[in-house]
Amino acid sequence: MKVELTAARRFCLSVVGLWLVPFALAADPWMVLEGDAGIGHGKRAVLISGDEEYRSEEAMPMLGKLLAVRHGFKCTVLFAINKQTGEIDPNTTDNIPGLQALNASDLMIVFLRYRDLPDEQMKWVDAYLQTGRPVIGIRPSVVAFRNKPGSQFQKYSCGYKGDDYKSGFGQQVLGSTWISHHGRHKIESTRGLVVEQMKSHPVLRGVGTMWGPSDVYTVRTPIPQDGKVLVMGQVLKAMDPRDPPSDKPQMPLAWTKSYPTPKGDARVFMTTMGSSQDFLDEHFRRMVVNACLWAVGLEEKIPARTNVDFVGGYKPRPFGFNTFQRGLRVENLAARE
Repeated sequence: MKVELTAARRFCLSVVGLWLVPFALAADPWMVLEGDAGIGHGKRAVLISGDEEYRSEEAMPMLGKLLAVRHGFKCTVLFAINKQTGEIDPNTTDNIPGLQALNASDLMIVFLRYRDLPDEQMKWVDAYLQTGRPVIGIRPSVVAFRNKPGSQFQKYSCGYKGDDYKSGFGQQVLGSTWISHHGRHKIESTRGLVVEQMKSHPVLRGVGTMWGPSDVYTVRTPIPQDGKVLVMGQVLKAMDPRDPPSDKPQMPLAWTKSYPTPKGDARVFMTTMGSSQDFLDEHFRRMVVNACLWAVGLEEKIPARTNVDFVGGYKPRPFGFNTFQRGLRVENLAARE
């Protein structure tokens, strides 16, 4: 796996017995992970992180390495970058460099919350969404954008009221906008239960009951545009997978749908589970990786048990505001593996 990062020097790194090809980085604050052999070889994915709470800046590099090393994708991982320091800064809501990579991508994966990107960056997202290429959304992406009035792309804002694109990107593309925490935040955790009638769906191949410390979101049904709920979220009374369920009704936790575009319907997968800690669950990781393969049309090649072993270590921080690692630069992500 070849990795490109920002640096003026070269590294040669070992990750669980795999040697990363030596890489040189230009002044670009993003990661490019070149996949080798695998189901997804030849496919390109752009993973866009940028949220203040759920540690997308940890989860997306992990997922990118997994897709590249285990399954052959070429992955570009983007981050919210502080314009003054050049550091990864989830609290910087108006700067995600590198979105032009979407122009040549086969898959867009968004893990975003309340981003107010300038039109010069947002135009790449808009252009991608006109092409019929697939989209995967993770947890807070139901409110991915909060574009200010006057933006050419204000319709993508979660607060957009126009009937032409009501509630923005979350509702129109992913199938749901923000409503409320259904489970009590940081008090009640989530058990993900596969819908019995959907067990044969390729996204659920090898996927069983999952658990995560993040809470269940409120979601309205039916999911629009041919939405199919794959997993239901059961609220647990506390923060351990062995805790009993509450009496609250289950809510859709993961689904597929279509997004109509001038060039045909795009495949969409959305999960409201997905903090960086949720990715510690093997079944949840497998569902997301399977969804990536399904999204790019490789569903027939999804094995009975997709390999979702971590590439290198993965020790995500607890989710929460201002819990991110300070002073972290993109090149540090590779140097510490």
